[in-house]
Amino acid sequence: MTLFDHQPRIDRSRYNRTAPAVTAALHALGKAVDDSGLDRSLTELIELRASQINGCAFCVQYHLNLARQLGGIPAKLDLVAVWRDAGVFSARERAALAWTEALTLMAGNGVSDAVYAELQGQFSESEISFLTAAVGAINVWNRIAGALRFALPTIAEPAVPGASH
Repeated sequence: MTLFDHQPRIDRSRYNRTAPAVTAALHALGKAVDDSGLDRSLTELIELRASQINGCAFCVQYHLNLARQLGGIPAKLDLVAVWRDAGVFSARERAALAWTEALTLMAGNGVSDAVYAELQGQFSESEISFLTAAVGAINVWNRIAGALRFALPTIAEPAVPGASH
């Protein structure tokens, strides 16, 4: 069986209707991150990377769609899975991606002081707080959409500004 062979357990719109308070809370968190001043292209990169790590096909496609609509650079979108070796990411993007991986994988590895120090060199304390919230939120969405096997969005699915998932 491949990633695309299984049937959705629940459709996204049905989940939104059956758990509206959860959806509203996660949308509010996403809006707070969007309103923080962090660059949306950066947050889409970290949401894409966390979704890749977590194996959430819905979220990978969803965040690729959003990043493309925001004018994301195709080379970065294509290479985010191998960002350390790609040579196309800025120091700020690399710090955010390292932070995303550390938080997403923290159960097995913890979060190193070196990764945090690198992050502090690129982001303010406020930005770190919102970046951390963004990583936390996408990890929640990955578990919801991945476990319930949300049907993949189409490549052309329109994005709603300020609302993740």
